[in-house]
Amino acid sequence: MNETYYEFGTPAERWDRAQLFFDAKEYVTAARILAGLVDEAPEQIAPRLLLARAYYHSARLRLAEAELRAVLELSPVEHYARLMLGRTLERQGRPRDAAPHLRMAAAMSGELWPEAVDR
Repeated sequence: MNETYYEFGTPAERWDRAQLFFDAKEYVTAARILAGLVDEAPEQIAPRLLLARAYYHSARLRLAEAELRAVLELSPVEHYARLMLGRTLERQGRPRDAAPHLRMAAAMSGELWPEAVDR
């Protein structure tokens, strides 16, 4: 893979640049920058979460799932990662796999899960 100008600079500069590309809906480019940041600091949650979102929005759902699982391994109480993992699994046509994550995300946010409302 050839490096481009947006893959150079300090980690802070690349983080800012990745956010700009993400906000501009240039998800593939944002993911390319973020993947480098994640490689450099795999323990950091914010770059992994934004990378997962970039993968999700660019329909690279298996990659999104892998990043979300890595985030949850680092921080099991990361509510948004739990919700995103559920939505990613749903989008892959895996509603049974998604349901526990969506229920947990709902519980973490204080929302009622639809099954509880029906009773």
